[in-house]
Amino acid sequence: MIIKLPPDIKSSEITDKETYFSRRRLLRGAVLAATSLGTAWVYRQLASPGEGAKGGEKIAGITPPKEPPAPVLQDARTSLQDITHYNNFYEFSTDKRAVAPRAKNFITRPWTVEVGGLAHRPRTFDIDDILRLNPPEERVYRHRCVEAWSMVIPWIGFPLSRLLDQVQPMGNARFVTFQTLADPRQMPNIHSSVLDWPYLEGLRLDEAVHPLTILAVGLYGETLAPQNGAPLRLVVPWKYGLKGIKSIIRIDLVEAMPPTTWNRTAPSEYGFYSNVNPNVDHPRWSQRTEQRIGETSRRETLMFNGYADQVAHLYAGMDLKANF
Repeated sequence: MIIKLPPDIKSSEITDKETYFSRRRLLRGAVLAATSLGTAWVYRQLASPGEGAKGGEKIAGITPPKEPPAPVLQDARTSLQDITHYNNFYEFSTDKRAVAPRAKNFITRPWTVEVGGLAHRPRTFDIDDILRLNPPEERVYRHRCVEAWSMVIPWIGFPLSRLLDQVQPMGNARFVTFQTLADPRQMPNIHSSVLDWPYLEGLRLDEAVHPLTILAVGLYGETLAPQNGAPLRLVVPWKYGLKGIKSIIRIDLVEAMPPTTWNRTAPSEYGFYSNVNPNVDHPRWSQRTEQRIGETSRRETLMFNGYADQVAHLYAGMDLKANF
């Protein structure tokens, strides 16, 4: 059963935290009255993490950024049900609808993230220390998957640059690498050979410190569920979803362009940059249109996923078909 939020609720109408949560409570009550099965109950039964990983808890003190890095989206937000039950997370399963049940006991506390490489002050952070250093903000971003589907997600997170500032990158640092946990005891698909584990990703340093780039710790005002990359994942909204590495345990500053999992696995299909570009087709399908989850009609894919005004200057003079 999929319970949808009304498609006509605009971001501008639900930015205020109290109004937003009041409306959610009203909608939930109406659904419960009509069906006796509410979104919250479904979420607890199918997507609740194990002990020590209380996904779905409210995050206190969420504020919008003082200076929004991009115009406020007027797009209808994808439902919590769809966001938490249609997931790419190959460590658990290659079946998008099997990820949530297989990840429900994933433990995300305690959790540490090692940040180092070409840094003057390398450091291992506890996830709770990261949250104390970086008050979370709400950012509503489009999420575009390379398989030609998309969502609109109200992420809760903070700019990656704030964390990198803590370790003081050296002058010769040019790229940032990320690594996902690879724990076969908790992640059943690690036993498969579908990818080379652990999952690796990377950004150019100027992409990493761009104000649109965030580390997400929640969505819809709640902590991330395991299937969405708890407790910490990368969100780079002008790139395809494969760049949004999940359950991060290590971040390094490096000088040379690093290997990334999908680029290493299929270099003719997945480039290092992975910028959303409708003019560059995947070898097996077109990127010119996309199917937004929860909608019935397709829509045209936007250059840089609709964030060209904010990020196109990063690639001035580059051949975006060669550097895909």
